[in-house]
Amino acid sequence: MQHRIFFALLLSFSITIIHTAQAQDPLPKWMTPEEEAVYEDYRKSLPLPLNTTPPDSPPRTPGEYEEAQAVIITWASYSAELREIVRHAQSAVTVYIINNNQSWVENFLVSGNVPLDNIVFVQAPFNSVWVRDYGPQSVYLDGSDELAFIDWDYNRPRPSDNQIPDFMAAYLDLPIYQMALGSNLLTATGGNFMADGFGRGFSSKLILAENPTFSEAQIDQVMHEFKGIHTYVKMDELPYDNISHLDMHMKLLDEETLLVGEFPEGISDGPFIEANLEYLTSNYQTHYGRDFNVVRVPMAPSPSGNYPPNAHYRTYTNSIILNHVVLVPTYGSYLDDVALSIYQEAMPGYEIVGINMNNVISASGAIHCVTREIAAEDPILIAHARLHEADHMEESFEIKAAISNQPGIDQARVYWTTDSGTGFDHLDMELLNDTFYAHIPVQPCLTDIAYYISATNVNGKTITKPPVAPNGYYTFTVTGEETDFYADKTSATVGETVTFHLTYCQEPGQVDWHFGHGAEPATATGIGPHQVVYNESGAKTVEMIHDGESLVKEGYVLVNDENSFIVYICTEGQGTTQPPPGEYQVNEGEELEVSAQAEEGWEFVHWLINDSETHEGDTLSLEIDANVSLTAVFQDQATDIHMVRPPLQHRIYPNPNRGQFTLSLSPFSSVLHLQVMDMQGMILLEKELSSAGWETLQQIDIGHAAPGVYLVRMQSGKNVITERVIVQ
Repeated sequence: MQHRIFFALLLSFSITIIHTAQAQDPLPKWMTPEEEAVYEDYRKSLPLPLNTTPPDSPPRTPGEYEEAQAVIITWASYSAELREIVRHAQSAVTVYIINNNQSWVENFLVSGNVPLDNIVFVQAPFNSVWVRDYGPQSVYLDGSDELAFIDWDYNRPRPSDNQIPDFMAAYLDLPIYQMALGSNLLTATGGNFMADGFGRGFSSKLILAENPTFSEAQIDQVMHEFKGIHTYVKMDELPYDNISHLDMHMKLLDEETLLVGEFPEGISDGPFIEANLEYLTSNYQTHYGRDFNVVRVPMAPSPSGNYPPNAHYRTYTNSIILNHVVLVPTYGSYLDDVALSIYQEAMPGYEIVGINMNNVISASGAIHCVTREIAAEDPILIAHARLHEADHMEESFEIKAAISNQPGIDQARVYWTTDSGTGFDHLDMELLNDTFYAHIPVQPCLTDIAYYISATNVNGKTITKPPVAPNGYYTFTVTGEETDFYADKTSATVGETVTFHLTYCQEPGQVDWHFGHGAEPATATGIGPHQVVYNESGAKTVEMIHDGESLVKEGYVLVNDENSFIVYICTEGQGTTQPPPGEYQVNEGEELEVSAQAEEGWEFVHWLINDSETHEGDTLSLEIDANVSLTAVFQDQATDIHMVRPPLQHRIYPNPNRGQFTLSLSPFSSVLHLQVMDMQGMILLEKELSSAGWETLQQIDIGHAAPGVYLVRMQSGKNVITERVIVQ
């Protein structure tokens, strides 16, 4: 395609004065009062669109986390911040710098020790730095995967900015389509749109407010025809976000992971963000029909501790992903390190770089707002619902992916390992009905398996999923029922051999096998498998004698005051107790009479007192002392399996907080050791907690703790959990 030649829009005298007068002052993301005064006349004088006919069939809008070839920035203001963006972006992509003084920009970069590698300087007129809002949107045309640009009417009276998409399309020799219904252009901004790469788009309802001549159905139609968006999620605008752009509080890290900003409870736009998140997650799922994985990142306050509307919108979601590099805005806040660590945890293998944007955020923008990625040529799309766990009873662990590329896929592989430090083995994937398959050999229960997918097309280009593999990879854990008892036959005749099996995730210890009348041997010891031959006594129907659920759990006692206690009686297995399981208050000097009765096929084993002492009789008269737990233990008549404790469940809320929070724990053994410490290991609070039933609520106050990150360490027996708490 030959480069198109276009002429700059001739502005009215009033608009010329506005932009000339403000040439030395950076234009903010919002519309200035002067711009508001001329906006209506400006809209009437827009040039005729060049190409409002949509592509022949809906294209695909890639997700921002997909492969990129370049990033565009406009050197209009904030030179120090742009230099840092260039410094780190040029290692991942080509950087196109739109400017009007190349030698000055080159000297500024070199003076800051930024090499001029992988940089292309483009001379073009512009008005502002906010290229995210007016820059071109990359799409792939259906049937060819050809890269193309989509344009819209920029919602500011900044005519040079509005021409940048067409200019860059001509410069790069790419087709461009201007979003319209007929000749009626759609008004939009790039900062208020994100896509998952599979036809789902997300915006605030600003898209509705700024297009009053369009119905919502017409907007959806335009989004589908020009961007291939078949599911367009629109969320309420936030009261204190003066630009109503989604990238100020929400970002897709991949097709299933939402990074969402979080204010302290009840503060600023916090309740409205929570309502939007609840709406999104309750009504929409990922491309794979699963719930979104939601990662929360705090919103930073001002140095004086304020939030909007009494401070600027300091957001960490306004980042950009450029292949292996993620550029994240920072603000000199005590929360900067927290935000960067959240990114690193959510995006293992990526290079996470913080760039201070405190000087820029006052204009309602950060890194995402001043950058616009250009998608890669010859895209390879790997659609794969990653595994999080797999059942150890499976014959193998299936990895499947839909891999598409217009020239064709030459090779697809799964690389996997149980120890990433020793390298990865690979399996060739087989194509069946448009889906590629590979099967990782079955591994023992509780094994962690790391894996990634690699695809190479006929042009020799290779892409991995996740994109940063092998530095970053997916992991899943081999799980299953705690125990599972089964036989290889459902019935047996005289003289026939039946094999009984016991599988488990964590070894249950000693198991006594009892096979019933007519079996030889009648009993056995060990974990199995065991073979039994039925003798002349006749046929025996073999039934499952263990359903895999834990036989032993815990009962709890809560100290009520010095003279009385609340007793929790827990019945496990198959049986009943008198009184029934529940809470019972026993005063000092009184006794608690309890009895147990096993159901058919089960037998009473003992009462478990304080997790160690046992009482064999099914009737018990117990004088309650402090810290007593009481559990009636039953067992299957054919199997005696002692199970491990359930894992400690916990929740801390609110988080972030101001030094006071609630700790919810369930369940744990009779005593839990709690510590709260700072990041240097200094202990600020230490105490012992007694179990209070199935949920223990503890109010924690770490006093006048300075804003920062603290660690909460919980230990119950050998079970140790450490969580971060953010104090603002």
